Amino acid sequence: MQTTAHILMIRPIHFDFNMETAVNNSFQNNSGDQSVPDKALHEFDRFVQVLENHDIDVTVVQDTADPYTPDSIFPNNWISFHSDGTICLYPMFAENRRRERKPSVLNTIASKFELLNTVDFTEQEERERYLEGTGSMVLDREYKMAYACLSVRTDENVLQQFCDEMGYTPIAFEALDVQGFAIYHTNVMMCVADRYVVVCLDSIVNEEEKENLVAAILATFKIIIPITLDQMNHFAGNMLQVENRIGTKYLVMSTQAFESLTNDQVNQITSFNEIIHSDIRTIEMNGGGSARCMMAEVFLPLKNDKFY
Repeated sequence: MQTTAHILMIRPIHFDFNMETAVNNSFQNNSGDQSVPDKALHEFDRFVQVLENHDIDVTVVQDTADPYTPDSIFPNNWISFHSDGTICLYPMFAENRRRERKPSVLNTIASKFELLNTVDFTEQEERERYLEGTGSMVLDREYKMAYACLSVRTDENVLQQFCDEMGYTPIAFEALDVQGFAIYHTNVMMCVADRYVVVCLDSIVNEEEKENLVAAILATFKIIIPITLDQMNHFAGNMLQVENRIGTKYLVMSTQAFESLTNDQVNQITSFNEIIHSDIRTIEMNGGGSARCMMAEVFLPLKNDKFY
């Protein structure tokens, strides 16, 4: 199953520009606005409401002031949830992001879902090797493919370790932004849905790697919807397909991403599913991540029906 109706989101207590991540996240820009935390909180709450208005189950966990975690709003980087009851914990590049692995989050999830097994990759931080969850990897859960553009935050050896442990096939490649720097997370240039893939092929300069990626996607019987580098810079790659409680599918993105799409692209996407979007420009500018980064998909078995 590629999509889920259950999403984990972390409500920030003091979201802000993170200097530790800005060193290799070219999508981040410090707005210098003292009201960033308040604006981000408003954007977060509005985004959750948009999802819930479409009958998508959102588990919201309030972040804590201590320890200080300015990027806690992006939980998909440190944890992933799988249908066999497994959770995976990931090694993070920025030291202050490692503090996001808070017991309060796991306790909330454990009260609602079955946690049967934990696979912990975080020891790789001691070796300065990182794999930042479903930011570093875009997973095709049905076909067990793990797409990953390699960077400081996405180590090929740890990618292979994940694939060996979880039964995935790695599809690794290099992707560059408009400035020629390695794209920090795969999920800003690629989104895998049930019947299509949105991807910025222009960011892959090696033709053989590009051909291999296209062949891997087509082998899963999905169509490719290409986006440009400029659209990627507006977070058009940072999307997530979800479903609601009765199985209706949606592609979730930011308003900025939606406004960057052409009419043809919108028509292609909506031939498969409706688009829903929310304006999160403060979060995007200062955090360098967008809608997909804010949603951690929960595929764990539910404990009972009262939550669904």
